Amino acid sequence: MFDSHSFYKQRLSAHMKELGRYLRYILNGHMLIVIFFLISTLAVYYQQWLKQLPDHFPTAIIIGLLFGLVASYSPVRTLLKEPDLVFIIVAEDRMGAYFRHSITYSFVIQLYLIFLLAAALGPLYFSMYEERSGSTYLLTLLLLLILKLGNLIANWWMLKVRDKKSRKMDILARSLLNIAFFYFLVRGDVLFAGIIALLFVFIFFYDYSVSKKYVGVNWDLLIEKDQHRLQAFYRFANMFADVPHLKARVKKRQWLVNLVTRGIPHQKKYSYDYLYRITFVRSGEYIGMYFRLIVMGGLFIYLVPNMWIKVVFSILFIYLSVFQMMALYHHHRTNMWLDLYPIEQRDRKQSMIKILYQLSFFQTAIFALLFVLTQEYLGFILALVGGILFSVVFIHGYVKAKLA
Repeated sequence: MFDSHSFYKQRLSAHMKELGRYLRYILNGHMLIVIFFLISTLAVYYQQWLKQLPDHFPTAIIIGLLFGLVASYSPVRTLLKEPDLVFIIVAEDRMGAYFRHSITYSFVIQLYLIFLLAAALGPLYFSMYEERSGSTYLLTLLLLLILKLGNLIANWWMLKVRDKKSRKMDILARSLLNIAFFYFLVRGDVLFAGIIALLFVFIFFYDYSVSKKYVGVNWDLLIEKDQHRLQAFYRFANMFADVPHLKARVKKRQWLVNLVTRGIPHQKKYSYDYLYRITFVRSGEYIGMYFRLIVMGGLFIYLVPNMWIKVVFSILFIYLSVFQMMALYHHHRTNMWLDLYPIEQRDRKQSMIKILYQLSFFQTAIFALLFVLTQEYLGFILALVGGILFSVVFIHGYVKAKLA
């Protein structure tokens, strides 16, 4: 006799074991030090910024927008897999307990977003509304939890609808209502917040009535969304460890390939120079991560007022980029045809070292130029020299040892 409750417990246990295995690599000593440094620095400057907060700062808009988006982002993690289309779909009428557990699990794992956001926005809230008590903010968070649960259930109902446009319109409508609700609530306009809440309740029950028109579960959509989120996690974890379950995503980007491979000599020992460059460009996880780190580091350098902290941030983000790009070396580990290349292992490692130097030097130049834009010329010299020296020491010492 099929028991969906026991089946979910088995599926959840396997899922948590797999996540735990990769989280050990992601939250290693290097990353924890970086996270601690970032949080400590941001907390110091956040407190200093709050002391200079202008009277007309749009606190209600910012909190309403962020709370509304967090409430709206409520995906349902079903933990379904592709073989379930064949082996489990026949037991759909006995999957009620499984899907109830899925909704509960989805709600619980998304609570961390609410707690992080509440902790981050709490000082801003009390700095602008000093006359309000802590119970008022706690009530706002309670309403956020209720709306979060409501959006999660509405999302589950709408997953029965096969029309993609209808699902998008529903999410858009609820998102706008969530943002408006928290905006008026933070401002203290309880009447308008109540009207928005009634509109949300109307859409909530409308979604329920729409879902009742569809018989059965949209298995294809549930599996597609769950696998998409799982692959996103695998792409992130692949920056820290080998992920055999990762499905490679390749984009042509021919113009960019032509740009980065121009000038590479047509000789045997430069084969991996070409391979690593086109892998970096065509494989979405590398080039996307690299430029995201440049943008994040650039924002820190531009916004942080202290020059020395800016220099530290520039070196910190260079370290993160080099550390992440080291995964290029093992990207083609499952491709046996590369073992047939008549190329020395020494040349392969040298090509890896070379592209890491090129990426780190390019990032160093970008960060140094940001100091010129802020007219901090001493910072420009320190960032340029410090970035180059760090790249040489880190790559020549740590990276070479790792590749060996």
